[in-house]
Amino acid sequence: MTGHLIEARDLRVSYGGRVVADVPRLDVGAGECVAIVGESGSGKSTTLLSLLGLTQNAEISGQVRVCGVDVLTAAPRALRELRGARAALVMQSPHAALSPATRLGVLMRRALKLHGVKDVADTMARAMDAVLLDRELLRRYPHEVSGGQAQRFAIALAIALGAEVILADEPTSALDVTVQAEVVGVLRRLRAERGLALLLVSHDLALVSTIADRVLVMKDGAVVESGPAAEVLAEPSHPYTRELLEALP
Repeated sequence: MTGHLIEARDLRVSYGGRVVADVPRLDVGAGECVAIVGESGSGKSTTLLSLLGLTQNAEISGQVRVCGVDVLTAAPRALRELRGARAALVMQSPHAALSPATRLGVLMRRALKLHGVKDVADTMARAMDAVLLDRELLRRYPHEVSGGQAQRFAIALAIALGAEVILADEPTSALDVTVQAEVVGVLRRLRAERGLALLLVSHDLALVSTIADRVLVMKDGAVVESGPAAEVLAEPSHPYTRELLEALP
């Protein structure tokens, strides 16, 4: 395997002998965005979670390296150090992942101290500025911020911890079109300025076309097509990809 920040070869995830994700090859380099697209149940999110060793009770085979860490053989401590500090997971509904009884600033401060960040106050301020959020929001509880603000806070937390990789699972699906554009704009700028590697799971091909360099199309757990986003979305070779594109409003 080469020097990408995310590398997977012959990745296969099964439950009880049933294969739910089979990905022959997946690479994401610094400053690059790769999108995994497909309908619900196609294996997109399972693939994403397996890259950080977060699939419970699953049988996983193949090779997976994230930021140089062999995820399938790493000790629990190495995985804890990888998650958050170097590779961050941004979920579809950030409100569901945030404690309703904890102010955003307290949550971020705890995470930074847990990962050994020294200048906590300055790091928090710079992270909020990077995602275009008012620092005043750190005094609020999760229910006091909008969905778009909560999603950008999740991204701010990732970059505050120094993440080199962001794995985003449908990060804009619960947002309206205007807020989607804001979140995508933040991710695009962070890729350019910080060299973040971004792996994006989405069913929204219109969104994917605005940010992804390469695309993997999954159906029933298998990759049916992959390649540069401009080529796959403009001239798809697989009937399923054409169906997805024809379904766009």
